Amino acid sequence: MTREDKDSLGICRSVTITCISEVGWHDTDRMLADIKGGGGPDASQWDKPWQANNAAGSTSLIEIELPDGSRHKFLLDCGWDEVYIQRRFEETGVDGMLARGEIEFLFLSHEHLDHLWGLQAVLRHCPDLPLRVPPGFSEKALAFIRGERPAPTRTDTTPPIRHTGPVLTTPPDTPTVLYPGCVAVAFDLPILLGIRGEQSLYFRIQDKGTVCVTGCCHQTVTSLADYALTHIATESTLYGLYGGLHIAPFGPSLSEEQERMIADMQRFGFRKIAANHCTGVPAIERMIALGYPVVPGSGRHGSSSPLMLGNGDRVVFD
Repeated sequence: MTREDKDSLGICRSVTITCISEVGWHDTDRMLADIKGGGGPDASQWDKPWQANNAAGSTSLIEIELPDGSRHKFLLDCGWDEVYIQRRFEETGVDGMLARGEIEFLFLSHEHLDHLWGLQAVLRHCPDLPLRVPPGFSEKALAFIRGERPAPTRTDTTPPIRHTGPVLTTPPDTPTVLYPGCVAVAFDLPILLGIRGEQSLYFRIQDKGTVCVTGCCHQTVTSLADYALTHIATESTLYGLYGGLHIAPFGPSLSEEQERMIADMQRFGFRKIAANHCTGVPAIERMIALGYPVVPGSGRHGSSSPLMLGNGDRVVFD
């Protein structure tokens, strides 16, 4: 893209991201056993016998300030277990934001269970909240959103709340401006558990550069950042990175390929890295060893590790 094309995407003054929860599940061994027992990594997540008491989920609050001083809030994903997510909403004040109409939409990065199945925790406060989904969302996922198909791990016997708002699909293969300087991009690729496609976010911060934000980054952090340099950023390096990078989601160590991917991150020149969730603690430890500007967390509220931005922690890009 030309400099003029990129400038047409606009700019924002700042982005503040609160990690409501980065814990996808409580016990990795049980998660791997469920995947294997349900037909392996390529079998559909909708048909596996998941252990409900192992569910947690990934969800974040994103707050944008535009150059005119206006502010906007939306959610990135909604976790897995609705009881756990509701508790995290209460502890971070998001439940009140939803009830007061302060949250403008829910941006669903992809349909994996630990990013989607906690939707009822959102709908109990705001059933008509607009949803933004990537292309390739399955009919099973859309039926789940409509309240026609409960999550296999749902233990509440009350009828699910039906979503009554719009479902907006991000066009593939092109930057889609959500607000000035806030851009959604959908990546088309097959991913674990029979799912296809993931969408990510880019923020063009005034006088600072571009921030990449991702739910799980199944497209790889290399693809995420290369896309930013080619289509979003006007600088030769990138300002920030937030979210799950899917490097060592199951641990406990790094493969040679994962080591190379982390080493390759150096060429993007990130000045602030707030990675968590499926990035995995071994990957965070390697980034720290390489001297990357990793934002630590507090280790509170059941977070995976104080080395990464955890539950209730916040990062500001301004």
